[in-house]
Amino acid sequence: MPPKKQTALELRKRKGAGPKIAAVTAYDATMARLLDAGGVDILLVGDSLGMVVQGLSNTLPVTVDEICYHGRAVARGTLRAHVVGDLPFMSYQKSPEQAVHNAGRLLKEGACEAVKLEGGQAVAEQVRSIVACGIPVMGHIGLTPQSIHAMGGFRVQGKSAPEAARLLADAQAIEQAGAYSIVLEGIPAELAQKITAALSIPTIGIGAGPACDGQVLVCYDFLGMYRELQPKFVKRFAALGEQIVEATRAYVREVESGQFPAEEHTFRAPLGVLGELSGTEPVVEREKLPAGYGPKADEDA
Repeated sequence: MPPKKQTALELRKRKGAGPKIAAVTAYDATMARLLDAGGVDILLVGDSLGMVVQGLSNTLPVTVDEICYHGRAVARGTLRAHVVGDLPFMSYQKSPEQAVHNAGRLLKEGACEAVKLEGGQAVAEQVRSIVACGIPVMGHIGLTPQSIHAMGGFRVQGKSAPEAARLLADAQAIEQAGAYSIVLEGIPAELAQKITAALSIPTIGIGAGPACDGQVLVCYDFLGMYRELQPKFVKRFAALGEQIVEATRAYVREVESGQFPAEEHTFRAPLGVLGELSGTEPVVEREKLPAGYGPKADEDA
């Protein structure tokens, strides 16, 4: 019996009732299949792929086409998890019409089941328009990577009273616009707790403390595969990066020494098949040919 599919409606019902929502990013079918088997509730096809997959210094160059490409791959590897696609930088900020168009692309072309966008009161109208088209929306406030230049880098937000008040107002505006959940990134735990208590939709934290209704991490971060950076809010549940390096070194050693491939990794031809290799003749030994077939039969004729 297939596992029960997670949906925006089911996830929203978990607000206050639990269990807490576990979300991770995914960018390909193989990783999606493994994470889905591990029981995650949400697979986020994040624009973080710009950094952890493409090797960029930020998320800004990621395109709608790229999210669609990776979204299709993730969807093919998913049975249970709810698949959410990020709306990239400048794919929704211009107008509600632009936001609806690109949100629709993520569902039609990217096989996503919901979209996520960054911002608060400034994008509430975009959220409202997307929701009106029947597309579930996940909000995202606090440290919003698409605003990295305006924020002066990846910096914790909401540390002053005016900033905290603005973020609370942002969260409420996104909820009122119809979002079914909201990511709180890089804000003080106390503020995240206050926002979580003020909303009727689930909050999903990343660097926002334990009071949120769920948590999200980049898959390469919690698996220890993205070794260049380890933010304070990341817990490494495995060290796959080191294991991959060591496995690769072992592979290289065995190839160089001739130890790999061994007999158990090698295919063998059936007995007699390679007895005669001459010109374009069939690769079959003469003595194995059926009676009345072959050059001798021709001579007798």
